[in-house]
Amino acid sequence: MTARAFQPPLDEGTALIDTTFVVVDLETTGSGPDATITEIGAVKVRAGEVVGEFQTLVNPLVHIPALIQVLTGITDRMVAGAPRLSAVLPSFLEFVGDAVLVAHNAAFDVGFLKSACTAQDTPWPGNTVIDTVALSRSVLLRDEVPNHKLATLAHHFGSPVTPDHRALTDARATVDVLHGLIARVGNLGVHSLEDLKEFTRRVPAQRRAKRTWADPLPETCGVYFFYDHVETDHGRERRVLYVGKSVNVRRRVRTYFTAAETRRRMDEMVRVAAGVDVVPCATPLQAEIVELRMIAQHSPRYNRRSKHPHKVHWLKLTAEAFPRLSAVRRVAPDGAAYFGPFRSRDSLDQVTSALQDAFPIRRCTDRLSPRRPQPSCALAELGRCVAPCDRSVSQEEYAALAEQVRSALAGDVRPVVAAARGRLQRLVEQERFEEAADLRNRLETWTAASLRHHRVTRLAACAHIVAAAHTDAGWEIHVIRHGRLAGAALARPGEIPQALARETVALAETVTAPLAPEPAGTVEEAERIADWLERPGVRLIEIDGDWFWPRHAGLETDEFARILLDPHHPVLESGDTITT
Repeated sequence: MTARAFQPPLDEGTALIDTTFVVVDLETTGSGPDATITEIGAVKVRAGEVVGEFQTLVNPLVHIPALIQVLTGITDRMVAGAPRLSAVLPSFLEFVGDAVLVAHNAAFDVGFLKSACTAQDTPWPGNTVIDTVALSRSVLLRDEVPNHKLATLAHHFGSPVTPDHRALTDARATVDVLHGLIARVGNLGVHSLEDLKEFTRRVPAQRRAKRTWADPLPETCGVYFFYDHVETDHGRERRVLYVGKSVNVRRRVRTYFTAAETRRRMDEMVRVAAGVDVVPCATPLQAEIVELRMIAQHSPRYNRRSKHPHKVHWLKLTAEAFPRLSAVRRVAPDGAAYFGPFRSRDSLDQVTSALQDAFPIRRCTDRLSPRRPQPSCALAELGRCVAPCDRSVSQEEYAALAEQVRSALAGDVRPVVAAARGRLQRLVEQERFEEAADLRNRLETWTAASLRHHRVTRLAACAHIVAAAHTDAGWEIHVIRHGRLAGAALARPGEIPQALARETVALAETVTAPLAPEPAGTVEEAERIADWLERPGVRLIEIDGDWFWPRHAGLETDEFARILLDPHHPVLESGDTITT
């Protein structure tokens, strides 16, 4: 058959020429829930040759309906001396082994076999199943065959066997049908078992036809991107439609042309795409970063995440006579204290509220003069602001309050959490549980934002880091400068990691120090790098700066609960400053 003429690489899947199939057919007492097996026939084939057959009648221990006797020719007398299913099933499963099961209308035959296993307390082996009905419907056109019955297909493919509703005969005819279908799809580039399975899943022909795009792509780590073409002032240019990453680009791209890809927008993307290309990467982290940068650069139509990496928010403690908290979009060199970043304004507002609940800092936006008093607002009367506007506190007293806020932003989330204990207890006692949940969520947002702030800003403050981690592929080496990935390499077995690290440093990107506390790259890039640096086994080779954050920049769940719920919990202890 055609499949014999092609031997695909081993990494393309299981070659059809190397696949053992067991084509099975059953005869039963009917199709209802009480029906049982009366005959099993099976043919084992490999590389187009029959290597074994299995056939036996089965005593169903029930009367065979007259209509079934006429259809199959199997009578009660014929099965009276036949073995029971409990005796037949183990030998049949041994005959099948780990081969691929093939049947015409496989749901029927495999369904009976699974039921038999359940009834006999025998585990179903879970063999791969190919349905020749589903395969023929995907391969043959309507003007080729009037229907997909076994007799019709056997005649279409010139089988010397005529199906007659006896198990072994029908199994032999199904073998010829299977070979005919494999020969047909072989002309469409189907040479592996995995490819054959895809044809049974009704993948649109237009999408399946583009599967050859993946063939020239490397089986290595990298970033792939689908594109179409647009006319510009400079001529016909590529337009990036979608960007993704993978440790095995070819294998990942192939899935977009199979039934494994079920996302509707991806189906549309593949239909309109004109091609796919790849950016090879040395390590998975580099692939993550390149993907982020490409999405940010091209804003691909079919990517949903990371398209606007610079749309972040910062919380600012202003540098003025009477500082206040302010939401801003960018960091400026104005001497203020900045806290963030925040991916959403809602998170920033929750953190602002948590801080304002803990510290009665002013909330008005007026610029207050240290010499000219102004009338206070309602918040002062409610005790929620110390009212520096009407000089209820001196500038020095207010500066001490602002310093407490600055200290909380600098690394200790516990005072803000502890300040909410009394209010939370009152809300619970008053059975205002929704408000209590909102308060708890606000505090959790505060602790999470604090940890993110220190991870990102401390990494941004490190001018140079060279780190390495050992993997199955070798030593992953990364050069990081001010929170931006400046270089990456993979020292494979036999290569000297230290020598490759020096070479990578020499070739690494020059990164200008950013405006603190922002990283040189995007915030998301810095977070991905921090995730990698914090993995077990990562080793620092060189570092210029301090990679650390305060001990209480975040809280574990149990510590968070103790501080929030225990009014006697000591918030500050000696030695709770900074750990490296």
